[in-house]
Amino acid sequence: MAELRTEEEQVEALKRWWKENGMALIAGVAIAAAGIFGWNAWQDYQAGKAEAASMRYQQLINLTAGNDLGEDAIVEARQLVVEINDEHGKTLYADLALLIDARLAVAQDDLDGARDALQTVISQTERDYVTGLARLRLARLQLADGEPETALDTLESGVPEALAAQRAEVRGDAYDTLGRKEDAHQAWRDAMRLADEQDQPLYGIQLKLDNLGLDAPGTEDSGA
Repeated sequence: MAELRTEEEQVEALKRWWKENGMALIAGVAIAAAGIFGWNAWQDYQAGKAEAASMRYQQLINLTAGNDLGEDAIVEARQLVVEINDEHGKTLYADLALLIDARLAVAQDDLDGARDALQTVISQTERDYVTGLARLRLARLQLADGEPETALDTLESGVPEALAAQRAEVRGDAYDTLGRKEDAHQAWRDAMRLADEQDQPLYGIQLKLDNLGLDAPGTEDSGA
């Protein structure tokens, strides 16, 4: 009888607990299940967005392939850049699309548009390498606009070591524009050394050094 009473008490206790907590338990299980299914749905959604962004970016690449783009193709491509950034902003595809937009803007003699595109990349991306690329291209634009001091400031703002050789080359270009020949010579020599160390050949630097006339005879451009 004692065992039976104990079992009845246990059943009664279970009934009371279920009455008091059953709905909360069901709700908890439902929320957990919804969370799992929701997370899976979110992952599927994100994967779909990434695939869509990739396809739009590939469309942009195909549209801008080649060096002789007609005006209609450039206009279409730049509109596609806008759409990629509107629909897939802050993704790598959006950043790379803006870098292409800067090139297209230069082709249209729209230097302000090119600067805007590069500044947008710098301000919005969290990718150091992409930021460095944008700063290098912005510095070159500033040089083309006759702003060598501004270009030097841009280079000092942050270019990763992976792009150190390119940074040194552009810095040399800025010094040369300013008439600082010794500084240009050192920067270009640094660019050659860094290009060798990083196995990133840079072409044309020896010609720049030769034009300075400061190198010893027989020096060769290992990046040529």
